Amino acid sequence: MNRVLAVRLDSDGDVLITGPAIRALARTADVVDLLASPAGRAAGELLPGVEQVLIFDAPWSGFVPPPVDVTAIESLLDDLRQRCYTRAVIFTSFHQSPLPMALLARMAGIPFIAASSVDYPGSLLDVRHQRSAVHEAEAALELAVAAGGRPLPGDDGRLRIRAVPPTRDLSAGRPYVVVHPGASVPSRAFTPEHAAAIVEALAAAGWPVVVTGGAAERELARVTSGGTGINLAGETDLPGLAAVIADAACVVVGNTGPAHLAAAVGTPVVSLFSPVVPAERWRPYGVPTVLLGNQDEACRDSRARACPIAGHPCLTRVPAESVVRAVASLARVPVSGAAR
Repeated sequence: MNRVLAVRLDSDGDVLITGPAIRALARTADVVDLLASPAGRAAGELLPGVEQVLIFDAPWSGFVPPPVDVTAIESLLDDLRQRCYTRAVIFTSFHQSPLPMALLARMAGIPFIAASSVDYPGSLLDVRHQRSAVHEAEAALELAVAAGGRPLPGDDGRLRIRAVPPTRDLSAGRPYVVVHPGASVPSRAFTPEHAAAIVEALAAAGWPVVVTGGAAERELARVTSGGTGINLAGETDLPGLAAVIADAACVVVGNTGPAHLAAAVGTPVVSLFSPVVPAERWRPYGVPTVLLGNQDEACRDSRARACPIAGHPCLTRVPAESVVRAVASLARVPVSGAAR
């Protein structure tokens, strides 16, 4: 049996971006399993082409990496050996090394390992792919093809998820806007005051506004929603959030997982994008998007997790009225072929 292990040990947005590549691998495999981090598990379970999601909390990845756990590593190796994978394809961001995972895959006896790597891989990789595409979704698909995958005929390469559950009527049948003010790292999040001003301006323009966030973002969402927004922070799992976003006219969000979730369900995005990472690599992929925020701020390409500039000017200097205009322009843009 041709069993493939796809590896993406990052957050939910990173996993969603890898979706087109996994679909290409699934075309040339009997089974594709995904090895994901705990933070990426829910997204992995939404991806077409994934048979099973395996979990590994890698000590070289994540916002707060765990300590090296020899027992957990040995357990992973035992599991991988028993599954008898014929190929492993290790997906990483442009600034990450796949070699720690490649070593584990080699130790597990996987005979063919592919990854993109700027570092000398020694004998760890059978395919050392050199990425040429700019966007991370395209780079992942390039790697999948180099590793033997082939996109299905007619696959447009956009992000996609499995069918989402229906959601309750949030706005009496009126088109609404989702504002998601939080982010996986603080440098990419809205300030509470700025987010509240955006919600107030959208409401004044006649939009019902739904504010979303995780359980840890309830206070941010409370301040953001003020007296006008519908606060759903902490009330949805990832499939439920996908359903809320799929029914929205537009999403206002930073560079974080829900931006890619919106792309996966075909909803236009107003992206308030902090330039700590390049927008050309990480902007919402394949959907109408208005990108706001000063991409030439001093923090550009710094990959800073906390904003290094007082006042978070790259985002806070975006007027709320500019967001309202962007929403109005995108809400009228049809999205052809969107997954709903």
